[in-house]
Amino acid sequence: MAEDKKDKKIIVDEDWKNQAQKEKEALKEKQQEPAEEQESRQLPPGDFNSLISLLATQAMFAMGFIPTEEGKEPEKNLPLAKFHIDILESLETKTKSNLTEQESKLLTDALSQLRMGFVSAAK
Repeated sequence: MAEDKKDKKIIVDEDWKNQAQKEKEALKEKQQEPAEEQESRQLPPGDFNSLISLLATQAMFAMGFIPTEEGKEPEKNLPLAKFHIDILESLETKTKSNLTEQESKLLTDALSQLRMGFVSAAK
């Protein structure tokens, strides 16, 4: 029996080992993104303009103006859209005369467009 163990050779599939090693290296490269790509994925500054943009986008999504799946009709959630518009209106009231001209214009324009969009979505 001891001779049987000596006579058996272990066959190592070198191709498989090489392929596995290449896959490990490829995965490692994907995980290590260049610094330029990491910087481009950083979030914008958390300022007033970003807040207005965020809330306006959420309202547009809730009105069904932003599709989630290709070829599928986006779902409407008008109460949620109204909620986001109401938040923007509240910001407009509470920040009156405390905004720069550009911030005030952005907020006024966003509210105007969202109100018109809401009427259109409600039809």
